[in-house]
Amino acid sequence: MNRTPDFIFIGGLREDYCITPDQRIIPGRLGGNAVYSAVGGRVWTERVGIVGRVGSNFPAAWFKQLDAKGIDTGLVKTLEDPQPSITFYAYLSLEERVDTNPRMHFARIGHPMPKELAGYESSTPGQDSRTEFFPLSVRPEDLHALTDSPKGAHLAPAEFLTHTTLPYQLKTNGVGVLTLDPSLRYMTPDFRDDLPKLIQGLDAFLPSEMEANSFFAPRQPDIWEMAETLSEMGTRFVVIKRGAGGQIVFDRDTRARWKIPAYPANVRDVTGAGDSFCGGFIVGLVETGDPVEAALRGCVSASLTVEGTGALYALGAAPGLPQSRLEALRSRVRKI
Repeated sequence: MNRTPDFIFIGGLREDYCITPDQRIIPGRLGGNAVYSAVGGRVWTERVGIVGRVGSNFPAAWFKQLDAKGIDTGLVKTLEDPQPSITFYAYLSLEERVDTNPRMHFARIGHPMPKELAGYESSTPGQDSRTEFFPLSVRPEDLHALTDSPKGAHLAPAEFLTHTTLPYQLKTNGVGVLTLDPSLRYMTPDFRDDLPKLIQGLDAFLPSEMEANSFFAPRQPDIWEMAETLSEMGTRFVVIKRGAGGQIVFDRDTRARWKIPAYPANVRDVTGAGDSFCGGFIVGLVETGDPVEAALRGCVSASLTVEGTGALYALGAAPGLPQSRLEALRSRVRKI
C-alpha cells in the first residue's frame, strides 16, 4: 500500500459553476473545499493528499490534474453510482456570495442558465444533520485506508455528523495535529449544546467571522470574546477568518491575541480563499508549532489563490514568491 501523505485534507471535491464579481461566467471547473485546502497546504510542502468521496461521474481527468500537481488522490473513494457534485455560487461583491437560485442570477446578467444547473437547489443540503450521512459524506470507515499516521489532518466544511465522528478516528490513527473549519449550516444558536462535542480535542478551530456571528446571534459579543468562548469548548487555538480584514488568532493557554493582516493581493476571484488559508495554516502549525507563523502561511496561500481563477491556480506561483510574501507580511503582525 502507498504511504499516507504527511497532510490530509478531508472534504468535498466539486464541479463549480460561478458568476464572478465582474460578471464573468466560469462553468464546470474543478473545485471543492478539500481541493482548495490541499492546494493551500501544497504551497508549503510536498506530501499532501485528499480524503473524500465522489460519484462515478466525477471526471477522471481531474484526478490526473491533481496528481500532476503533487496532490495525492489515492484516498478519494469513488462510488459505484453517479452523484450530484455541482456547486453554484454568484458573487454580488468580493465579500458577498450566494449559492442558491442560479436561474435568477444568470437572468440578472442577461445570460442563459447552463443546463447542468437545472434542478439545482444547494451544494450543502443536510450539513446541519446530527444523525445522517449522505452518499458523499466522509465517514470514519473512509479513514481505514490510512497506512501511516499523518502529521496533520484538516477537516474542511462538511456535515455535522462527519465533523463529530471523524476526529476520534483520526486521533485513534495517530494524527499529529487536527484542525477544523466548520459549516455555516450548523454554526447557529440551535447547536450551542452540540458544538463543544465537535470542538473538544481539536488543535485549532477556524470559523469565519460570519459563522462566529451566526453562532452567537442574536447577542453580538466582540470578536475576542467569541474566540475565547469557542476556545473554552476544548481547543487551544481559535482563528477567526475575516476575509480582506485578515485573521485574529487566540491562544487559550497563554491568553495571547494577534491580528494577522491579509496580504495585499491583486484580487480576481476569492473562491476558496478561506479553505486555502486553512491548508497553509495546518502545515505552518505542524512545522513551526507557532500559530502566528501558521496564520501567516495561511494568508500567503490565500493571497495566491485569489489572484487567479481555479482551484489549482496558486500552484503556478513563481518560485520563491510564497517565501517573499511571508517575509513581507511578518512585520505587519500586531499582538493585542
